[in-house]
Amino acid sequence: MEQKNNLLKGSLTKGTLLLIDKPYKWTSFDVVNKMKTLLRYQLNIEKIKAGHAGTLDPLATGLLIVCTGKMTKSLGEIQNMDKEYQGTFFLGATTPSFDLETSPDKEYPTEHISEKIIHDAAKKLTGNVEQLPPLYSAKKIHGKRAYSYARKGKSDTPIKPAIVNISRFEINRIDLPEIDFNIVCGKGTYIRSVARDFGAALDSGAYLKRLRRTRIGKYHLNDALTIGKLEDLLNKTNNKLSDFD
Repeated sequence: MEQKNNLLKGSLTKGTLLLIDKPYKWTSFDVVNKMKTLLRYQLNIEKIKAGHAGTLDPLATGLLIVCTGKMTKSLGEIQNMDKEYQGTFFLGATTPSFDLETSPDKEYPTEHISEKIIHDAAKKLTGNVEQLPPLYSAKKIHGKRAYSYARKGKSDTPIKPAIVNISRFEINRIDLPEIDFNIVCGKGTYIRSVARDFGAALDSGAYLKRLRRTRIGKYHLNDALTIGKLEDLLNKTNNKLSDFD
């Protein structure tokens, strides 16, 4: 048992890739810090290099890749992989953050919105599109995170648009004012900004009500561990190393 525990410690310290199902209202950094705490108390690993690939907003859930040791060198490569999301847009209103982090500030009509208009808007936002990142984001402006300006009420702070790629934009359910979607996109795409642009394309407004990341490149949410499952595995020192592969 002790030998297997030492093998596990050695693998994590040397370098391992973990697939984690990020909980609702946790930041991506919360997940990394929680993992470090678990390793400290369950496996007596006092210091370990760790990082995550592809930040998820606190109100989003789903696949977060955490790398330890030498595997952290792969973070840049993983961040460049395409990502898949499932979620819900709420039509007829907007929020300053483009999601439920902030309260709705404006209302818009929805009576004119038909299924054809909805599918046409999704097509319009498919491919290479110019996107303005949310001010409530980790995007850097003059060396500071954009959200630091937003939370100080500086809503007029300029933020540069970027060209992003949305290779798939499917509408899975229409039950106004809600629309369920599936999106596959490239690096740097903000699904909250897609919500804002989708509402504008409908001559209305929209914000992101729910978001779950289901895939990053070849890595799938179905293979991810919840925080509770990770804790259980680390508690059992007789787990095989393959539990983390």
